[in-house]
Amino acid sequence: MKKTRVDRFLQVGIVLLLVAFVYSIYAGIHERVVAQGDQAPAFRITADNGRTVTLPDFGGKLLVLNFWASWCPPCVEETPSLSRFASEYANRGVVVLAVSVDHDANTYRAFLDKYKPAFFTARDLSLHEQYGTFMYPETYVIDAKGKVVLKIPEGADWTDAKVTQAIDSLLL
Repeated sequence: MKKTRVDRFLQVGIVLLLVAFVYSIYAGIHERVVAQGDQAPAFRITADNGRTVTLPDFGGKLLVLNFWASWCPPCVEETPSLSRFASEYANRGVVVLAVSVDHDANTYRAFLDKYKPAFFTARDLSLHEQYGTFMYPETYVIDAKGKVVLKIPEGADWTDAKVTQAIDSLLL
């Protein structure tokens, strides 16, 4: 009889610990995921052109912060349209910064040599964590006040009318 009570106590204890563990993981992940309407986490990163970039550096411009990787098929697919978008919107107050999460610098460089993106690029292995990004590509459109005004959690055709209309509405 005592053994049954001890076993039951252990079972309840294990279940409670498991629930606490799962909740802790959920709370940790949920807390770090940046959503539309949130303040964008501050950052300091050096782009490939040598320019050090921080969130306030965009002084009144709309920042399109794109996280990507060379091994990600949707990232590869969206690069040409993102380049066209960056070129077309550069004089309209939009800056595109694409941050690669590639671990291998040579693979990253080969991608840049092949696709020649027409936007700022950088390679950083931790910035995406501040935004809660773990699937690529993922893009945050950030206004002059540092607020995430649009989040695109997948690859996009940056020349598609729906995308450009969404950006145009933010520039008014």
